[in-house]
Amino acid sequence: FQISRVHSRPSCQRAAKSMEKEDMKMPEQRSRPKEGRVIALANQKGGTGKTTTTVNLGIGLARLGQKVLLIDADPQGDLTTCLGWQDQDSLQTTLATIMEKVIRDEPFSVDEGILHHKEGVDLMPANIELSAMEMSLVNAMSREFTLRTYVNEVKKNYDTVLIDCMPSLGMITINALAAADSVIIPVQAHYLPAKGMTQLMRTIGKVKRQINPSLKVDGVLLTLVDGRTNLAKQTTETLRQSYGSVLKIYRSEIPVAIKAAEISAAGKSIYAYDNGSKVAQAYAEFSKEVQADGEKQRAKLQSALSR
Repeated sequence: FQISRVHSRPSCQRAAKSMEKEDMKMPEQRSRPKEGRVIALANQKGGTGKTTTTVNLGIGLARLGQKVLLIDADPQGDLTTCLGWQDQDSLQTTLATIMEKVIRDEPFSVDEGILHHKEGVDLMPANIELSAMEMSLVNAMSREFTLRTYVNEVKKNYDTVLIDCMPSLGMITINALAAADSVIIPVQAHYLPAKGMTQLMRTIGKVKRQINPSLKVDGVLLTLVDGRTNLAKQTTETLRQSYGSVLKIYRSEIPVAIKAAEISAAGKSIYAYDNGSKVAQAYAEFSKEVQADGEKQRAKLQSALSR
């Protein structure tokens, strides 16, 4: 162990010096991080506000100055629809197209098929073709790593990559968890999700042990919170008591609101649709929490490299 430390120290010093030089540059001169942070938003239960959260977290981070890519990993294509591309079937290139190329070991371009949204985020869209990919992956070599192969290349161009998972724990979701650095779990506040949470946590634990050892849970986001009802308050308190000691539960809570449902038809974020609403304020605060967590993780990494 001592020998390996002696040999590795010069390389650590070089890395630290390189970082110091980078820090001395003006912000506009700094290069983009070589690898962006990859976060999967997952819950096998539908109707938890997962896609709405992906949209508003992604655009919220973009408003904070980040370069963000959203990946639609759901054959229903709800994320693609929410961002204004209603006719997904007419799209020439989707996530299924890229994953098929990876399976066939064909070359792909990192900007291939990526759509640009007017609010400053990029999108890798999906449509029903992704459902056929579940079957293709069954017989594919290194099937759990197909999406990771793509993500590892594309994340070099972004600060954050968000993957909107389908509401199931099938092979596409396993691929998303294998490609991710961490997971955010949106949970309905008016539904006691103990059983579903246990199943999801078991799947994440299995992926961590067998496929992606560095995978971790960033936290649980309470959505559709109706502060007027005692049930919502009790559920929120129960969640914090049951899981608060083992999982981070974000301070931000997303209130239930009709406007949050309306934005999917409008093709824009809650900030563009109704910036003064409580939902917009809640998602803005949540975005700041997620950004702060990312900065802490980067600081830890830099500290480890400089030792």
